[in-house]
Amino acid sequence: MTFYDGIYPFYSLQRSPFIIDISLLVAILVFSVLAVSFIFILPGIRGKSRLFWMFRIIISLFIGGVLVVLNFTGDWAEASVKANATYKSFSNAVVSAEVGLHVGLYGINITLRGEPVSQINETIDYNEIFSWSSSVDEQYGDALERGLPNPILYIAEKFTRNSACGLIFQYRYSGRFASANLWTAFCCWLVANILFSMPVILYAGYMMIATAAFIFFSMASFSTIYNVSQCDFSIGAESLRTDYSHSFWIALATGLLCAVIGLVVVLLDCLFPGRMREAFSVGVDNEEDECHTGECYLNSGFLEGVISDDITQTGNGSLPQQITTLTRL
Repeated sequence: MTFYDGIYPFYSLQRSPFIIDISLLVAILVFSVLAVSFIFILPGIRGKSRLFWMFRIIISLFIGGVLVVLNFTGDWAEASVKANATYKSFSNAVVSAEVGLHVGLYGINITLRGEPVSQINETIDYNEIFSWSSSVDEQYGDALERGLPNPILYIAEKFTRNSACGLIFQYRYSGRFASANLWTAFCCWLVANILFSMPVILYAGYMMIATAAFIFFSMASFSTIYNVSQCDFSIGAESLRTDYSHSFWIALATGLLCAVIGLVVVLLDCLFPGRMREAFSVGVDNEEDECHTGECYLNSGFLEGVISDDITQTGNGSLPQQITTLTRL
């Protein structure tokens, strides 16, 4: 029987490792298209306000994009270790590889990459995802049927319901609450952008502060994964322990940015409300729409349409009073 790329012809095609979440890719593309579209519009804005609008649009889209993308990233917490470990069950083969655990809000990724990649006549490069949306026990059973390497099966087994560690409950609920807070922060961001286009700049600042608050709530929710007793992940002679990673620190930076923007907007609106409305091009009336009272000049050509009615009123024991009423036709 012949081989094709190391696979028997009557077997299914070789599975490629998990690379990137499609939802994450879609979110990045949507906000990238919006950013490019607004950049094309900027040349139509005249005057010095062009730079202000460009800065405002880029910062706003950055915050919105981060709030959506953070829901689908898989690196809120990470851990990796290089070790010599048993490759497959019922085998004495030992491989040198880097094992990684990546924790997200919707699941975990377990990676295994050989050093070098080609060992014992195989390419050791795995990236497997186990999602909270479906039963981890079923996914673990499927991984057993596929014959995944021992390090991946060992870590995945720690997140099953029958595991003594009980990690699945804390990790899953922490991720769900963190995601719910991020989506609430995204809604606050949308409301803030709407209010920035209305003569209520002060409330837009309040909504930016609310956005920052919900981002911090999501971080606090995710941090509760460390409230449970830490379960030891022993890979060969090495141990694995997760710590905060890129997405967590990006969320912190975005929350601080929203808080600073909100506080600055609230402070400036209290000190200089007129200039703030002028800067955001809201609440500024045209001179033609304004009504002024005071000295004015009349055109004699329009005086023909003015009717002067003299009404004399007299009262008992009072002086006559003359009231002149001008009616414009």
